[in-house]
Amino acid sequence: FSSRILLLDGKVALITGSTQGIGLAIAKEFAEHNGATVIVCSRSKDKARRAAALLNGKTDYASIDVTSDASIVKSMTKVLASHKHIDILVNNAGFPFERKIWYKSLDQISITALKDILEVDTVGSVRMTKTVIGSMLASKRGGVIVNISSTPAMYGHFEGAPYTMAKAAIVALTKHIAREYGKRNIRAYTLMLGNIATETTYKFMTREERLKGAQEAAMKRWGRPEEVAKVAACVSSDYFSFATGNTVVIDGGAEMS
Repeated sequence: FSSRILLLDGKVALITGSTQGIGLAIAKEFAEHNGATVIVCSRSKDKARRAAALLNGKTDYASIDVTSDASIVKSMTKVLASHKHIDILVNNAGFPFERKIWYKSLDQISITALKDILEVDTVGSVRMTKTVIGSMLASKRGGVIVNISSTPAMYGHFEGAPYTMAKAAIVALTKHIAREYGKRNIRAYTLMLGNIATETTYKFMTREERLKGAQEAAMKRWGRPEEVAKVAACVSSDYFSFATGNTVVIDGGAEMS
């Protein structure tokens, strides 16, 4: 007899950008520890398939480019034909960290770079949300949408303005979902992340930059993708059934308000 609680038992979760880093950690947490059927997503079908094969539990995969309406419609048609409904959407796909974009002041940023980041992080999340909410409404099961943001969206920063602006819009998206669809049993949350040691950021930083980042948190360390994944599982579960529109800050106590 096992007393283990599966927070997401019987749920179908689709996670964009889930072949590495935080997205893969969330997929692993959902599938291996909480009983969800997880659809691993990437622009590359092969990458999505390989990542799904790494996970224990119930998994599937899909090739989705969040910047393309055609790609989303095509892939979601196949997903819904196989799984009938989506209970949880995690909008995790984001524009990769690039030093040449991040380490510039606001007056030096490229409008092209800003548009590129907005297209993936913000517009991509809106595209996915519109499609998945439609399926949630049609199934009448309700659902949960989790959006990924970062702490500069709330507090500002000295660099990386394009990323900050894109992630700030994510907070507004969450609140609109919560307000507009709460009566239809659809909940939404923003996970606002501080310094998380992912492949796309941590490994590209110098030793000095890593040490400086660790000192920003009260806990004096970087967060782990697995720690973000556990919070994602909690808010996606029925344990949060009367909370929606919330911004959950995961930054080791770097910013407290």
